[in-house]
Amino acid sequence: MKKLEMLKNVVTSKAGRGILKVKKVSPEILLVVGVAGVVGTVVLACKATLKVEEVLDDAMVDIVKIERVAAEKNEKKYSEKDAAKDLFIVKVQTTVKIAKLYGPSIALGVVSIACLVGSHNILKKRNVALMSAYKALETGFKEYRKRVVSELGIDKDTEFRHGVKVEKIKVLNEDGEMVEKTKLNGNKVDSIYARYFAKGVATQWSPNPEYNLMFLKCQQNYANDLLKARGHLFLNEVYDMLGIKRSDAGIMVGWVYGNGDNFVDFGIFDNADSDCRYFVNGEDDSVLLDFNVDGVIFGLI
Repeated sequence: MKKLEMLKNVVTSKAGRGILKVKKVSPEILLVVGVAGVVGTVVLACKATLKVEEVLDDAMVDIVKIERVAAEKNEKKYSEKDAAKDLFIVKVQTTVKIAKLYGPSIALGVVSIACLVGSHNILKKRNVALMSAYKALETGFKEYRKRVVSELGIDKDTEFRHGVKVEKIKVLNEDGEMVEKTKLNGNKVDSIYARYFAKGVATQWSPNPEYNLMFLKCQQNYANDLLKARGHLFLNEVYDMLGIKRSDAGIMVGWVYGNGDNFVDFGIFDNADSDCRYFVNGEDDSVLLDFNVDGVIFGLI
């Protein structure tokens, strides 16, 4: 009995996994079936059209015979009422024959459209579920950061988020006075949306550091103008402005005016980041841009 039960579990487990795999690729299956069905519909409709002329010719022959007999005006043998009845029968029979010719193509077309719509609906539901899951995760992370800042301060939040150690150091400013500044020790971990504005990465990059700084300032201002004018802005649109390759996440992620920071920041003027300071001071011609996106904006609109 135990061996039988184990065998049963193995079979049901494999069957369940097979069903799950089919469900996973069901949108692709429905799409392929739908496209193939549309092609088949066109082929069947073309074949039916070739036969329609023959059906119409036969109907026309019958109609001519009826009209010829009716023209003899022999009310005893064939009245106008009989002629009208026969004409109606011929038209109905012709309609049925044409319907039979086009029936398979119409049926296949309906099934094909149903497959395409079904594929779209499955993907739409999955996208909604993914956005909801991501939004819940994003909200949880933001709430977590708020608690960290509230309990431990902004420096600890920076340490945990970027994997660095925040230290306060005293340095001389331009007036010769000792001032306290923040210093990051360790390799900073940037967000998954960060991109280098550098040679070979951004087509708008220039060997001239001053030009790069001016260009990024202008593009950041333009991005903020777009955000205020339209109310939303996608990350991929900003990538396009900078000549940076688009990303899959950039289709969904961006900014919505009225949510979050309400402005677009490329992260150029991060005083705690030495690389940014070098870039702003003209000592480096490349910089890592870390964008302050609001997250998946479809859930914020």
